[in-house]
Amino acid sequence: MTQRACSSDVRRIDFGYFVRPASESPSGAPQVEPVYGYVVRHPEVTIFFDSGIGLVDDETELHYRPQRRPLELALRDENVAVDDITVLVNSHLHFDHCGGNSRFGDRPILVQSEELQLAQEPNYTVAELVDFPRARYESLDGETEIADGVVVLPTPGHSQGHQSLLVRAHDGTVFVAGQAMDFSFSGFSVAMSGGASAFASVALARRVSLERGVKLPRWPAWFDRVLQFDPARVVFAHDGAIFTP
Repeated sequence: MTQRACSSDVRRIDFGYFVRPASESPSGAPQVEPVYGYVVRHPEVTIFFDSGIGLVDDETELHYRPQRRPLELALRDENVAVDDITVLVNSHLHFDHCGGNSRFGDRPILVQSEELQLAQEPNYTVAELVDFPRARYESLDGETEIADGVVVLPTPGHSQGHQSLLVRAHDGTVFVAGQAMDFSFSGFSVAMSGGASAFASVALARRVSLERGVKLPRWPAWFDRVLQFDPARVVFAHDGAIFTP
């Protein structure tokens, strides 16, 4: 991503929420989590990062108790229409991130190739949300600049095929993390609490380790790559807080 890169506008889209049951919550109590996507308005394309909470079977509905906001309404809040979107990017293919894909016809959907392979395995996702008429997936293999100043970065952890976006915006680089901070990696365990506080914790541990030589758990290699872009803001899929350095 070069210094001359085009400037983009990043808008958060509110898809509703779900209730993480006590058995899956770090606190041991039910936890309400928002579900966010992001629209990136670029001079050449309009990118939709994640597409909302899909319909699932009765058992999963009862387990997570999702409350959905209609896609058109969620987009309209940010003055965006379905027809404005030219390309989709899915962080990964779980039901709360790819639920609206089918509403975009045959527009390209960019996913890491490893994630597409995982989506074919039993019980990984809801098949109907991934395989639908005219679905047009374009698989990526690693870091890819998809438009001037917009980079897709693999951020494995929550899923092995998870990816995030780095976007050159008018006020600095925005790291659209998705669920990148939901991971357990070499001693760090921030699964299911992976938002702004998790990013801050890992960033601080990394700085202390590098500056003082203190032996601390290692962080994912992609975290170093993110910091090379000097993000001014970091936004998340399930946390309304925004991390700023």
